[in-house]
Amino acid sequence: MKKLLLGTVCAMTAMAGAAFADGHGIAACLITKTDTNPFFVKMREGATAKAEELGITLNSYAGKVDGDHETQVQAIETCIANGAKGILLTASDTSSITPVVQQARDAGLLVIALDTPLEPIDAADMTFATDNFLAGELIGAWAAATLGDAAADAKIGMLDLAISQPTVGVLRDQGFLTGFGIDVKDPNKWGDEDDARIVGNDVTSGNEEGGRRAMENLLAKDPSINVVYTINEPAAAGAYEALKAIGRENDVLIVSVDGGCPGVQNVADGVIGATSQQYPLLMASLGIEAIAQWAKDGTKPAATEGKAFFDTGVSLVTDKPADGVDSISVAEGTDRCWG
Repeated sequence: MKKLLLGTVCAMTAMAGAAFADGHGIAACLITKTDTNPFFVKMREGATAKAEELGITLNSYAGKVDGDHETQVQAIETCIANGAKGILLTASDTSSITPVVQQARDAGLLVIALDTPLEPIDAADMTFATDNFLAGELIGAWAAATLGDAAADAKIGMLDLAISQPTVGVLRDQGFLTGFGIDVKDPNKWGDEDDARIVGNDVTSGNEEGGRRAMENLLAKDPSINVVYTINEPAAAGAYEALKAIGRENDVLIVSVDGGCPGVQNVADGVIGATSQQYPLLMASLGIEAIAQWAKDGTKPAATEGKAFFDTGVSLVTDKPADGVDSISVAEGTDRCWG
């Protein structure tokens, strides 16, 4: 799989090479959920560096908080009006954003979803993302294997992203449960499962304070929770603080997704048991290259073979490997981390 991904990346870069010599006069937009989450900060850095390399003018926009749909709509409208050639988008509301995305495409802009697929996924011209279901599946399988026979009696708290259930949150949640061995019922939404091991779901807005509050809510429901899934590493850090406040930080298994440097350090420190590492800088830089190619000759990027999106890779990071679950060490995760 790594060879396939590398080959796809190299082929795409070679294809776009001729366009990169002169990107002057090309404008692109990057629209993220927030401008404070380290994941989106790194995404902006990657897009900015590649745009500067290719001589492309990049305008960056972000929601005030995760879930700020209206600000993202306004940003897309601004990009259309300003004559941008393309938009890189991490959508807060993956279904409600599609009408204005279609307006942009109708106006001739290339729209690439980064990290978070739209609903439906082909509402964007292409998606550059981690396989978020696989990211969740890896941490779920690792948690189940780590618990062994005790997995049958686990008490699981699910710390999700938002009530609107954007695709990235659904994919990670459902991937985790699948990896853990739980029937997810409808894979297109979370919260309909009837497995007695699930204590409940709460939302975090993908930040530390939200993670702490959501963990407190679930502990009030069942203080015996011993496994915690978190949508990302800031939420995991908040969950840990809530557990620490009641003296349970050492007997609850926390897993997460992101692979930022603070999150990988939290794996090293025992705050998080394992995390699935993704690569936002690669997503963003390839997205800028795709816009350059689109401006040059109208070529759109192709999906990874066998998938509906361009897969930018994922690796499970832990220093406690589990049988049957591929992983890399914290040292290697640190070499690859961001933020």
